[in-house]
Amino acid sequence: MRKIVQEEPLQLDRKHPLAIRWMHWINFPLLFLMIWSGLLIYWNDSDNPYQHPHAVYRIGIGSFTLVRLFPDWFWKATNAPNHVTQALGHHFFFMWLFVANGIAYVLFLVLSGEWRFLVPQKRSLRDAVQVTLVDLHLRKGLPPQTKYNGAQRIAYSAVILMGAGMLVTGLAIYKPTQLHWLTSLLGGYEMARWEHFWLTMSFLGFFLVHVGQVVLAGWNNFRAMVSGLEIKRVDEPSVEAERKSW
Repeated sequence: MRKIVQEEPLQLDRKHPLAIRWMHWINFPLLFLMIWSGLLIYWNDSDNPYQHPHAVYRIGIGSFTLVRLFPDWFWKATNAPNHVTQALGHHFFFMWLFVANGIAYVLFLVLSGEWRFLVPQKRSLRDAVQVTLVDLHLRKGLPPQTKYNGAQRIAYSAVILMGAGMLVTGLAIYKPTQLHWLTSLLGGYEMARWEHFWLTMSFLGFFLVHVGQVVLAGWNNFRAMVSGLEIKRVDEPSVEAERKSW
């Protein structure tokens, strides 16, 4: 006798609005171009055979250096010495598109009310710890969530602040004379460069973790950022239902 398996009822949930999806995918190549051109610009004052050594961009204690960014083989592989001028042009052009896209994203969050999904709540830190333990297979059972969990709320809000920091520090080193007050406020030109660099490395770290999490989350989550729709069980919290309750 054939056993009848009853399938779980499913629903389509409108997770991501079109504007957020567009700005997300526009930001992807812009961020890559900004980081890539920035690294080629950074070569011009890095510790390599072509230039003088310095101790600004390193990880270490006192005179001891554990890691210096970046090793010689990296610059040779990227052919950095031949692209500094070109990189400057690309960086100063795409930065305005990057800023415009970021401002449009923040404005849309505010005007549409989508910020309610993003801003951390009182329980977000506790939920973030629980999510991290689950990802590390040290605990089972995720906390309840709708669009974003506690870890995502904290991470995505931090990225917006990092983007603002990139803009401020970038302007300080782009126009140190005209914006001398801003450069001084950030601790001087060299400190502003240091802050800009490590904000960039933080962006790169976030990007790598983000891609890894997308892979682990599976196709359904990725498809939602493409089509806007996510397939869910009917007993799962609905993003669209919460959106309508505002």
